[in-house]
Amino acid sequence: MTRTRRRHPRRAAARTAAAGLALTMSLAVGGCSPDGDSRGAGAPHRAAGPDVIAPGKPGEQAKTLTAEEVAKARKAGRARGDDAPVAADFGYVQMMIPHHRQALVMTALAARHAHAAPVRRLAERIAAAQEPEIGAMKGWLSSHGGPRTAAGHQHHGAMPGMATDAQLDRLRSARGAGFDALFLRLMIAHHRGAVSMATDALSGGRDTLVAEMANDVIAQQSAEIGRMERLRAPR
Repeated sequence: MTRTRRRHPRRAAARTAAAGLALTMSLAVGGCSPDGDSRGAGAPHRAAGPDVIAPGKPGEQAKTLTAEEVAKARKAGRARGDDAPVAADFGYVQMMIPHHRQALVMTALAARHAHAAPVRRLAERIAAAQEPEIGAMKGWLSSHGGPRTAAGHQHHGAMPGMATDAQLDRLRSARGAGFDALFLRLMIAHHRGAVSMATDALSGGRDTLVAEMANDVIAQQSAEIGRMERLRAPR
């Protein structure tokens, strides 16, 4: 007899997110195409994976590519030799790793000191997403020859959205509702900085996988900014 298991919605969402991020990590090392989500019965077959916003040439609009189109573009680029990463790709990945690490510092503090349960749950989601993304970006760097110094590369302290040491010290000492308010303020600024960096990467980069990672950051962190703004709203 077949048993029907009741799936907890939060656990199911976490498993789905973790699986997608794990595939992104394998992509960064192996360069293979990701498996996409289920489209349901009767849906037309298409290459699995997320759609990607591909920046256009100067004066042209950006285009949204399906996973199948991304795979074809990647293959064609390899054949032409024009898909090699450029300074903007390396700069984005190298900056986003410490940017994500600071987010993990803040979410670890939230795990211990957040006053409201929704703030604590949000911090858990951020940590669950960004830790595997660090692994994906480190894997991409490793598979492309390691970190490189690029002209115009921003110092880590100058990256948009980064909290200062003084702000982190205040967060460490805050408690109760004051902690929640400061955490949300700092994390919203941090996410906005990440979205700005990802947008720049899409404009100046050339590597398709970096573009996929940047698109993921824009989509996920923009949604989280909305959640945090709602948590900050007066009740």
